[in-house]
Amino acid sequence: MTTTSPKRITQRELESYLWGAAVLLRGLIDAGDYKQYIFPLVFLKRLSDVYDEEHAAALEVYDDEELADLPENHRFAIPDGAHWADLRKITSNIGTALKAAMRAIESANPDTLTGVFGDGEWTNKDLLPDSTLSDLIEHFSTKTLSVANLPEDELGQGYEYLIKKFADDSGHTAQEFYTNRTLVHLMTMMLKPQPGESVYDPTCGTGGMLISTVAELKRQGKEWRNLRLYGQELNYGTSAIAKMNLFLHGIADGHVAHGNTLAKPAFLDAHGRLRTFDVVLANPPYSIKTWNRAAFAKDPYGRNMWGVPPQGRADYAFFQHIAKSLDPKTGRAAVLFPHGVLFRREEVALREALVKSNLLEAVIGLGPGLFYNSPMEAVVIILRATKSAERQHKVLFINAVNEVAREQAHSFLGDQHQTKILGAYRDFTDVDGFAAVATLDQIEAKAYNLAIPLYVSGSTTSNGSTVESVDVALVSWREAATTANAAIGDVLALLRQEIAQ
Repeated sequence: MTTTSPKRITQRELESYLWGAAVLLRGLIDAGDYKQYIFPLVFLKRLSDVYDEEHAAALEVYDDEELADLPENHRFAIPDGAHWADLRKITSNIGTALKAAMRAIESANPDTLTGVFGDGEWTNKDLLPDSTLSDLIEHFSTKTLSVANLPEDELGQGYEYLIKKFADDSGHTAQEFYTNRTLVHLMTMMLKPQPGESVYDPTCGTGGMLISTVAELKRQGKEWRNLRLYGQELNYGTSAIAKMNLFLHGIADGHVAHGNTLAKPAFLDAHGRLRTFDVVLANPPYSIKTWNRAAFAKDPYGRNMWGVPPQGRADYAFFQHIAKSLDPKTGRAAVLFPHGVLFRREEVALREALVKSNLLEAVIGLGPGLFYNSPMEAVVIILRATKSAERQHKVLFINAVNEVAREQAHSFLGDQHQTKILGAYRDFTDVDGFAAVATLDQIEAKAYNLAIPLYVSGSTTSNGSTVESVDVALVSWREAATTANAAIGDVLALLRQEIAQ
Protein backbone atom coordinates (compact mmCIF):
# COMPACT_ATOMS: atom_id res chain seq x y z
CA MET A 1 0.00 0.00 0.00
CA THR A 2 1.40 3.43 -0.89
CA THR A 3 1.02 6.63 1.11
CA THR A 4 1.12 10.21 -0.14
CA SER A 5 3.85 12.47 1.16
CA PRO A 6 2.66 14.91 3.83
CA LYS A 7 1.72 18.43 2.78
CA ARG A 8 3.42 20.42 5.49
CA ILE A 9 1.40 23.40 6.63
CA THR A 10 3.48 26.53 7.18
CA GLN A 11 2.91 28.74 10.20
CA ARG A 12 1.59 31.51 7.98
CA GLU A 13 -0.86 29.13 6.28
CA LEU A 14 -1.96 27.86 9.67
CA GLU A 15 -2.59 31.35 11.02
CA SER A 16 -4.59 32.33 7.94
CA TYR A 17 -6.56 29.08 8.19
CA LEU A 18 -7.38 29.58 11.87
CA TRP A 19 -8.27 33.25 11.60
CA GLY A 20 -10.40 32.54 8.53
CA ALA A 21 -12.84 30.75 10.81
CA ALA A 22 -13.15 33.83 13.02
CA VAL A 23 -14.04 35.89 9.96
CA LEU A 24 -17.01 33.57 9.36
CA LEU A 25 -18.31 34.37 12.86
CA ARG A 26 -18.06 38.15 12.61
CA GLY A 27 -21.36 39.84 13.30
CA LEU A 28 -22.94 36.70 14.75
CA ILE A 29 -21.26 36.46 18.14
CA ASP A 30 -19.12 38.72 20.29
CA ALA A 31 -15.41 38.55 19.44
CA GLY A 32 -14.72 37.62 23.04
CA ASP A 33 -16.73 34.41 22.50
CA TYR A 34 -14.99 33.24 19.31
CA LYS A 35 -12.74 30.96 21.31
CA GLN A 36 -15.71 28.94 22.63
CA TYR A 37 -16.52 27.75 19.11
CA ILE A 38 -13.35 27.85 17.03
CA PHE A 39 -11.06 25.99 19.45
CA PRO A 40 -13.39 22.98 19.84
CA LEU A 41 -13.83 22.68 16.06
CA VAL A 42 -10.08 22.80 15.44
CA PHE A 43 -9.58 20.21 18.16
CA LEU A 44 -12.27 17.90 16.78
CA LYS A 45 -10.71 18.15 13.31
CA ARG A 46 -7.25 17.43 14.73
CA LEU A 47 -8.48 14.37 16.63
CA SER A 48 -10.18 12.98 13.55
CA ASP A 49 -7.17 13.56 11.30
CA VAL A 50 -4.70 12.09 13.79
CA TYR A 51 -6.97 9.07 14.28
CA ASP A 52 -6.96 8.55 10.50
CA GLU A 53 -3.17 8.97 10.44
CA GLU A 54 -2.74 6.33 13.15
CA HIS A 55 -5.19 4.05 11.35
CA ALA A 56 -3.20 4.36 8.10
CA ALA A 57 0.07 3.58 9.90
CA ALA A 58 -1.45 0.48 11.54
CA LEU A 59 -2.90 -0.60 8.20
CA GLU A 60 0.61 -0.49 6.73
CA VAL A 61 1.69 -2.96 9.40
CA TYR A 62 -1.32 -5.32 9.59
CA ASP A 63 -3.00 -4.84 6.20
CA ASP A 64 -6.29 -5.43 8.02
CA GLU A 65 -8.95 -2.79 8.74
CA GLU A 66 -10.21 -4.39 11.96
CA LEU A 67 -6.71 -4.75 13.37
CA ALA A 68 -5.92 -1.16 12.42
CA ASP A 69 -8.91 -0.04 14.49
CA LEU A 70 -7.77 -1.76 17.68
CA PRO A 71 -7.44 0.65 20.65
CA GLU A 72 -3.72 -0.09 21.11
CA ASN A 73 -3.05 1.56 17.75
CA HIS A 74 -4.59 4.87 18.86
CA ARG A 75 -3.95 7.49 21.54
CA PHE A 76 -7.70 8.10 21.89
CA ALA A 77 -11.02 6.66 20.77
CA ILE A 78 -13.49 8.21 18.33
CA PRO A 79 -16.92 6.53 18.55
CA ASP A 80 -19.02 5.76 15.49
CA GLY A 81 -20.74 8.88 14.19
CA ALA A 82 -18.40 11.29 15.99
CA HIS A 83 -15.68 11.52 13.32
CA TRP A 84 -15.26 14.74 11.34
CA ALA A 85 -16.20 12.88 8.15
CA ASP A 86 -19.52 11.91 9.75
CA LEU A 87 -20.30 15.51 10.62
CA ARG A 88 -19.62 16.74 7.08
CA LYS A 89 -22.59 14.64 5.95
CA ILE A 90 -25.05 16.39 8.29
CA THR A 91 -27.18 19.06 6.59
CA SER A 92 -29.70 20.03 9.28
CA ASN A 93 -29.52 20.48 13.04
CA ILE A 94 -25.75 20.54 12.66
CA GLY A 95 -25.23 22.07 16.10
CA THR A 96 -27.05 19.19 17.75
CA ALA A 97 -24.90 16.68 15.84
CA LEU A 98 -21.70 18.55 16.75
CA LYS A 99 -22.58 18.66 20.43
CA ALA A 100 -23.45 14.95 20.44
CA ALA A 101 -20.15 14.06 18.73
CA MET A 102 -18.14 16.12 21.21
CA ARG A 103 -19.86 14.58 24.23
CA ALA A 104 -19.40 11.07 22.77
CA ILE A 105 -15.65 11.64 22.35
CA GLU A 106 -15.36 13.00 25.91
CA SER A 107 -17.23 9.97 27.28
CA ALA A 108 -15.07 7.55 25.28
CA ASN A 109 -11.87 9.10 26.66
CA PRO A 110 -12.66 9.78 30.35
CA ASP A 111 -9.04 9.87 31.52
CA THR A 112 -7.82 12.41 28.98
CA LEU A 113 -10.62 14.36 27.31
CA THR A 114 -13.36 14.88 29.92
CA GLY A 115 -14.83 18.39 29.50
CA VAL A 116 -12.34 19.27 26.79
CA PHE A 117 -14.89 20.70 24.34
CA GLY A 118 -16.32 23.24 26.75
CA ASP A 119 -19.92 24.43 26.96
CA GLY A 120 -20.60 26.43 23.81
CA GLU A 121 -24.22 26.99 22.72
CA TRP A 122 -23.98 24.75 19.67
CA THR A 123 -27.73 24.13 19.47
CA ASN A 124 -28.71 27.83 19.51
CA LYS A 125 -29.69 28.43 15.88
CA ASP A 126 -30.14 32.16 16.45
CA LEU A 127 -26.49 32.30 17.42
CA LEU A 128 -25.17 29.64 15.04
CA PRO A 129 -27.50 28.82 12.15
CA ASP A 130 -26.90 25.63 10.15
CA SER A 131 -25.49 27.65 7.27
CA THR A 132 -22.75 29.14 9.47
CA LEU A 133 -21.83 25.81 11.03
CA SER A 134 -21.73 24.21 7.58
CA ASP A 135 -19.42 26.98 6.37
CA LEU A 136 -17.16 26.49 9.39
CA ILE A 137 -16.98 22.72 8.89
CA GLU A 138 -16.17 23.12 5.20
CA HIS A 139 -13.57 25.79 6.00
CA PHE A 140 -11.77 23.51 8.43
CA SER A 141 -12.07 20.62 5.96
CA THR A 142 -9.70 22.39 3.53
CA LYS A 143 -6.60 21.16 5.40
CA THR A 144 -5.54 17.85 6.92
CA LEU A 145 -4.32 18.42 10.47
CA SER A 146 -2.26 15.25 10.80
CA VAL A 147 0.94 15.18 12.84
CA ALA A 148 2.91 14.69 9.62
CA ASN A 149 1.37 17.85 8.14
CA LEU A 150 1.46 19.82 11.36
CA PRO A 151 3.71 18.64 14.24
CA GLU A 152 2.47 19.24 17.77
CA ASP A 153 4.73 22.22 18.49
CA GLU A 154 3.60 23.99 15.33
CA LEU A 155 -0.10 23.43 15.96
CA GLY A 156 0.46 24.57 19.55
CA GLN A 157 2.02 27.78 18.22
CA GLY A 158 -1.04 28.23 16.04
CA TYR A 159 -3.25 27.93 19.11
CA GLU A 160 -1.12 30.52 20.89
CA TYR A 161 -1.47 32.83 17.88
CA LEU A 162 -5.25 32.46 17.97
CA ILE A 163 -5.40 33.07 21.73
CA LYS A 164 -3.46 36.30 21.27
CA LYS A 165 -5.59 37.36 18.31
CA PHE A 166 -8.73 36.84 20.35
CA ALA A 167 -7.24 38.94 23.13
CA ASP A 168 -6.54 41.72 20.63
CA ASP A 169 -9.82 41.46 18.75
CA SER A 170 -12.11 41.28 21.76
CA GLY A 171 -11.02 44.72 22.98
CA HIS A 172 -10.70 43.36 26.52
CA THR A 173 -7.61 42.95 28.65
CA ALA A 174 -8.15 39.20 28.22
CA GLN A 175 -5.96 38.58 31.24
CA GLU A 176 -7.90 35.48 32.21
CA PHE A 177 -6.75 33.64 29.11
CA TYR A 178 -3.61 35.36 27.90
CA THR A 179 -0.42 36.50 29.61
CA ASN A 180 2.38 38.05 27.56
CA ARG A 181 4.54 35.11 26.50
CA THR A 182 7.86 37.00 26.66
CA LEU A 183 7.12 37.72 30.32
CA VAL A 184 6.11 34.12 30.96
CA HIS A 185 9.39 32.97 29.37
CA LEU A 186 11.36 35.21 31.75
CA MET A 187 9.48 33.87 34.78
CA THR A 188 10.10 30.30 33.63
CA MET A 189 13.84 30.87 33.15
CA MET A 190 14.07 32.28 36.67
CA LEU A 191 12.58 29.12 38.18
CA LYS A 192 14.63 26.69 36.00
CA PRO A 193 12.18 23.76 35.81
CA GLN A 194 13.90 20.37 35.65
CA PRO A 195 12.90 17.04 34.06
CA GLY A 196 10.52 15.03 36.23
CA GLU A 197 9.34 17.98 38.33
CA SER A 198 5.75 18.97 39.08
CA VAL A 199 4.51 22.34 37.81
CA TYR A 200 1.35 24.10 39.03
CA ASP A 201 -0.69 27.13 37.98
CA PRO A 202 -3.64 27.81 40.32
CA THR A 203 -5.33 30.20 37.84
CA CYS A 204 -4.10 28.65 34.61
CA GLY A 205 -6.20 30.32 31.92
CA THR A 206 -5.45 28.52 28.65
CA GLY A 207 -2.38 26.79 30.11
CA GLY A 208 0.29 29.03 28.62
CA MET A 209 2.43 29.13 31.75
CA LEU A 210 2.37 25.36 32.10
CA ILE A 211 3.34 24.93 28.45
CA SER A 212 6.19 27.42 28.89
CA THR A 213 7.98 24.97 31.22
CA VAL A 214 7.82 22.29 28.52
CA ALA A 215 9.10 24.76 25.92
CA GLU A 216 12.03 25.74 28.17
CA LEU A 217 13.16 22.14 28.64
CA LYS A 218 12.83 21.52 24.89
CA ARG A 219 14.91 24.64 24.22
CA GLN A 220 17.65 23.24 26.46
CA GLY A 221 17.46 19.80 24.84
CA LYS A 222 16.34 18.21 28.12
CA GLU A 223 13.72 15.51 28.69
CA TRP A 224 10.30 17.20 28.90
CA ARG A 225 7.83 14.34 28.60
CA ASN A 226 8.07 13.47 32.29
CA LEU A 227 7.06 16.93 33.53
CA ARG A 228 3.87 16.69 35.58
CA LEU A 229 1.62 19.66 34.88
CA TYR A 230 -1.33 20.78 37.03
CA GLY A 231 -3.69 23.71 36.56
CA GLN A 232 -7.01 24.98 37.86
CA GLU A 233 -9.23 27.50 36.08
CA LEU A 234 -12.50 29.11 37.18
CA ASN A 235 -13.92 29.75 33.70
CA TYR A 236 -15.25 26.48 32.28
CA GLY A 237 -14.70 27.36 28.63
CA THR A 238 -11.16 28.57 29.31
CA SER A 239 -10.31 25.41 31.29
CA ALA A 240 -11.47 23.38 28.29
CA ILE A 241 -9.13 25.34 26.00
CA ALA A 242 -6.30 24.67 28.46
CA LYS A 243 -6.96 20.93 28.23
CA MET A 244 -6.92 21.12 24.43
CA ASN A 245 -3.78 23.22 24.49
CA LEU A 246 -1.84 20.71 26.61
CA PHE A 247 -3.05 17.81 24.47
CA LEU A 248 -2.13 19.56 21.23
CA HIS A 249 1.37 20.27 22.58
CA GLY A 250 1.86 16.52 23.07
CA ILE A 251 1.75 16.72 26.86
CA ALA A 252 0.58 13.37 28.22
CA ASP A 253 0.81 14.08 31.96
CA GLY A 254 -1.33 17.22 32.08
CA HIS A 255 -4.13 17.77 34.60
CA VAL A 256 -6.47 20.76 34.28
CA ALA A 257 -9.35 21.09 36.74
CA HIS A 258 -12.31 23.43 36.49
CA GLY A 259 -13.24 25.29 39.66
CA ASN A 260 -12.59 28.05 42.17
CA THR A 261 -9.08 27.67 43.57
CA LEU A 262 -9.77 29.71 46.71
CA ALA A 263 -13.11 28.07 47.52
CA LYS A 264 -12.29 24.51 46.47
CA PRO A 265 -8.69 23.72 45.49
CA ALA A 266 -8.65 20.74 43.14
CA PHE A 267 -5.33 19.11 43.99
CA LEU A 268 -5.05 17.46 47.40
CA ASP A 269 -2.82 14.72 48.78
CA ALA A 270 -3.96 11.40 50.23
CA HIS A 271 -4.59 13.07 53.61
CA GLY A 272 -6.81 15.84 52.22
CA ARG A 273 -4.11 18.48 52.53
CA LEU A 274 -3.05 20.83 49.76
CA ARG A 275 -0.78 19.08 47.30
CA THR A 276 2.64 20.71 46.99
CA PHE A 277 4.66 21.30 43.85
CA ASP A 278 8.23 21.95 42.73
CA VAL A 279 7.36 24.91 40.49
CA VAL A 280 4.44 27.34 40.65
CA LEU A 281 3.79 29.91 37.92
CA ALA A 282 0.77 32.16 38.31
CA ASN A 283 -1.01 35.30 37.18
CA PRO A 284 -3.97 35.46 39.61
CA PRO A 285 -6.91 37.81 38.97
CA TYR A 286 -6.09 41.21 40.43
CA SER A 287 -7.77 42.57 43.56
CA ILE A 288 -11.07 40.71 43.21
CA LYS A 289 -13.77 41.77 45.65
CA THR A 290 -16.29 38.93 45.29
CA TRP A 291 -14.65 36.14 47.28
CA ASN A 292 -15.60 34.31 50.46
CA ARG A 293 -13.49 36.02 53.11
CA ALA A 294 -15.41 34.40 55.97
CA ALA A 295 -14.61 30.90 54.66
CA PHE A 296 -10.96 31.83 54.19
CA ALA A 297 -10.79 32.96 57.82
CA LYS A 298 -11.56 29.34 58.77
CA ASP A 299 -9.69 27.76 55.86
CA PRO A 300 -9.36 23.98 56.36
CA TYR A 301 -6.12 23.92 54.36
CA GLY A 302 -4.31 26.43 56.58
CA ARG A 303 -3.89 29.00 53.82
CA ASN A 304 -4.47 31.93 56.17
CA MET A 305 -1.11 31.51 57.94
CA TRP A 306 -0.20 35.17 57.31
CA GLY A 307 -3.68 36.45 58.12
CA VAL A 308 -6.99 37.18 56.39
CA PRO A 309 -6.89 39.70 53.52
CA PRO A 310 -9.41 42.56 53.30
CA GLN A 311 -12.68 41.79 51.50
CA GLY A 312 -11.91 44.29 48.74
CA ARG A 313 -8.67 42.62 47.68
CA ALA A 314 -8.10 38.86 47.45
CA ASP A 315 -4.48 39.18 46.28
CA TYR A 316 -2.99 37.87 49.53
CA ALA A 317 -5.47 34.97 49.54
CA PHE A 318 -3.97 33.77 46.25
CA PHE A 319 -0.51 34.69 47.57
CA GLN A 320 -0.93 32.44 50.62
CA HIS A 321 -2.46 29.65 48.53
CA ILE A 322 0.65 29.68 46.35
CA ALA A 323 3.01 29.77 49.34
CA LYS A 324 1.17 26.83 50.90
CA SER A 325 1.41 24.94 47.58
CA LEU A 326 5.23 24.99 47.52
CA ASP A 327 7.15 21.80 48.18
CA PRO A 328 8.97 22.55 51.47
CA LYS A 329 12.34 21.57 49.98
CA THR A 330 12.27 22.22 46.23
CA GLY A 331 9.36 24.64 45.85
CA ARG A 332 9.77 27.96 44.07
CA ALA A 333 7.21 30.31 42.55
CA ALA A 334 7.00 33.26 40.15
CA VAL A 335 3.78 35.23 40.52
CA LEU A 336 2.43 38.33 38.77
CA PHE A 337 0.73 40.85 41.05
CA PRO A 338 -0.28 44.51 40.97
CA HIS A 339 2.24 46.83 42.62
CA GLY A 340 -0.24 47.49 45.43
CA VAL A 341 0.64 44.23 47.20
CA LEU A 342 4.03 45.79 47.96
CA PHE A 343 2.80 48.78 49.96
CA ARG A 344 -0.98 48.92 50.56
CA ARG A 345 -1.60 49.97 54.13
CA GLU A 346 -4.43 47.51 54.87
CA GLU A 347 -2.12 44.59 54.05
CA VAL A 348 0.83 45.58 56.22
CA ALA A 349 0.37 42.70 58.71
CA LEU A 350 0.16 40.19 55.86
CA ARG A 351 3.27 41.71 54.29
CA GLU A 352 5.16 41.53 57.57
CA ALA A 353 4.31 37.82 57.89
CA LEU A 354 5.39 37.25 54.27
CA VAL A 355 8.77 38.87 54.90
CA LYS A 356 9.29 37.00 58.18
CA SER A 357 8.52 33.68 56.46
CA ASN A 358 11.83 34.09 54.58
CA LEU A 359 10.11 32.77 51.43
CA LEU A 360 10.43 36.06 49.57
CA GLU A 361 13.46 36.00 47.28
CA ALA A 362 12.94 38.74 44.69
CA VAL A 363 10.62 41.61 43.75
CA ILE A 364 10.81 42.73 40.11
CA GLY A 365 8.95 45.80 38.86
CA LEU A 366 7.92 45.64 35.19
CA GLY A 367 7.33 48.27 32.54
CA PRO A 368 3.91 49.35 31.23
CA GLY A 369 1.85 47.66 28.53
CA LEU A 370 2.90 44.04 29.02
CA PHE A 371 -0.76 43.08 29.30
CA TYR A 372 -2.76 43.15 26.09
CA ASN A 373 -5.03 46.20 25.75
CA SER A 374 -3.99 47.42 29.19
CA PRO A 375 -1.32 49.96 30.23
CA MET A 376 -1.11 48.45 33.72
CA GLU A 377 2.28 47.84 35.29
CA ALA A 378 2.83 44.72 37.33
CA VAL A 379 5.41 43.12 39.58
CA VAL A 380 6.89 39.62 39.54
CA ILE A 381 7.28 38.10 43.00
CA ILE A 382 9.72 35.20 43.37
CA LEU A 383 9.24 32.83 46.32
CA ARG A 384 11.66 30.04 47.24
CA ALA A 385 11.12 27.46 49.98
CA THR A 386 14.82 26.76 50.48
CA LYS A 387 17.13 29.67 49.70
CA SER A 388 20.85 29.27 49.14
CA ALA A 389 23.07 30.25 52.09
CA GLU A 390 24.07 33.61 50.59
CA ARG A 391 20.41 34.57 49.98
CA GLN A 392 19.10 33.69 53.43
CA HIS A 393 17.15 36.53 55.10
CA LYS A 394 17.64 38.78 52.06
CA VAL A 395 15.41 40.05 49.26
CA LEU A 396 16.48 41.28 45.83
CA PHE A 397 14.66 44.29 44.35
CA ILE A 398 14.86 45.00 40.61
CA ASN A 399 13.47 48.12 38.95
CA ALA A 400 12.90 46.92 35.36
CA VAL A 401 10.35 49.57 34.44
CA ASN A 402 12.43 50.64 31.42
CA GLU A 403 13.20 47.11 30.22
CA VAL A 404 10.42 46.89 27.67
CA ALA A 405 10.06 47.21 23.90
CA ARG A 406 7.03 48.36 21.96
CA GLU A 407 6.05 47.27 18.47
CA GLN A 408 2.76 47.67 16.60
CA ALA A 409 0.88 48.83 19.71
CA HIS A 410 2.14 45.90 21.81
CA SER A 411 4.80 45.84 24.50
CA PHE A 412 7.10 42.90 25.10
CA LEU A 413 10.39 41.91 26.69
CA GLY A 414 13.10 41.64 24.05
CA ASP A 415 16.01 39.22 24.41
CA GLN A 416 18.21 42.00 25.78
CA HIS A 417 15.61 42.90 28.43
CA GLN A 418 15.18 39.30 29.52
CA THR A 419 18.96 38.84 29.65
CA LYS A 420 19.47 41.95 31.79
CA ILE A 421 16.70 41.08 34.28
CA LEU A 422 17.69 37.41 34.46
CA GLY A 423 21.35 38.34 34.93
CA ALA A 424 20.55 40.66 37.83
CA TYR A 425 18.37 37.97 39.43
CA ARG A 426 21.07 35.33 39.16
CA ASP A 427 23.87 37.65 40.34
CA PHE A 428 21.79 38.77 43.34
CA THR A 429 23.82 41.90 43.98
CA ASP A 430 23.44 45.69 43.89
CA VAL A 431 23.36 47.40 40.50
CA ASP A 432 23.10 51.17 40.75
CA GLY A 433 19.70 52.38 39.60
CA PHE A 434 18.55 48.87 38.71
CA ALA A 435 18.90 46.31 41.52
CA ALA A 436 19.47 46.21 45.26
CA VAL A 437 19.69 43.54 47.95
CA ALA A 438 17.98 44.28 51.27
CA THR A 439 18.17 42.35 54.52
CA LEU A 440 15.01 41.51 56.43
CA ASP A 441 16.14 43.95 59.12
CA GLN A 442 16.32 46.73 56.53
CA ILE A 443 12.83 45.86 55.33
CA GLU A 444 11.58 45.89 58.92
CA ALA A 445 13.07 49.36 59.34
CA LYS A 446 10.86 50.51 56.45
CA ALA A 447 7.76 49.14 58.20
CA TYR A 448 7.68 46.16 55.82
CA ASN A 449 6.95 48.37 52.85
CA LEU A 450 8.26 46.59 49.73
CA ALA A 451 7.90 49.47 47.25
CA ILE A 452 10.87 49.03 44.92
CA PRO A 453 12.08 52.68 44.86
CA LEU A 454 12.59 52.50 48.63
CA TYR A 455 15.48 50.10 47.98
CA VAL A 456 16.71 50.77 44.42
CA SER A 457 18.28 54.20 44.41
CA GLY A 458 18.50 56.41 41.34
CA SER A 459 15.33 55.09 39.70
CA THR A 460 14.84 56.72 36.30
CA THR A 461 12.08 57.26 33.78
CA SER A 462 12.29 56.26 30.12
CA ASN A 463 13.84 59.65 29.27
CA GLY A 464 16.61 59.15 31.81
CA SER A 465 15.51 61.67 34.43
CA THR A 466 15.58 60.69 38.09
CA VAL A 467 12.18 60.56 39.77
CA GLU A 468 10.80 60.15 43.23
CA SER A 469 8.28 57.37 43.17
CA VAL A 470 4.72 58.02 44.27
CA ASP A 471 5.24 55.05 46.61
CA VAL A 472 8.26 56.71 48.21
CA ALA A 473 6.45 60.03 48.47
CA LEU A 474 3.49 58.29 50.10
CA VAL A 475 5.74 56.58 52.66
CA SER A 476 7.47 59.87 53.41
CA TRP A 477 4.13 61.61 53.84
CA ARG A 478 2.88 58.92 56.20
CA GLU A 479 6.07 59.10 58.26
CA ALA A 480 5.73 62.89 58.45
CA ALA A 481 2.06 62.56 59.40
CA THR A 482 2.92 60.07 62.14
CA THR A 483 5.60 62.44 63.49
CA ALA A 484 3.17 65.38 63.33
CA ASN A 485 0.47 63.41 65.15
CA ALA A 486 2.95 62.51 67.87
CA ALA A 487 4.00 66.16 68.21
CA ILE A 488 0.38 67.31 68.38
CA GLY A 489 -0.27 64.65 71.01
CA ASP A 490 2.63 65.96 73.11
CA VAL A 491 1.32 69.55 72.85
CA LEU A 492 -2.19 68.49 73.84
CA ALA A 493 -0.81 66.57 76.82
CA LEU A 494 1.07 69.70 77.97
CA LEU A 495 -2.05 71.84 77.57
CA ARG A 496 -4.08 69.35 79.63
CA GLN A 497 -1.44 69.50 82.37
CA GLU A 498 -1.55 73.31 82.33
CA ILE A 499 -5.35 73.31 82.57
CA ALA A 500 -5.29 70.71 85.36
CA GLN A 501 -2.96 72.94 87.37
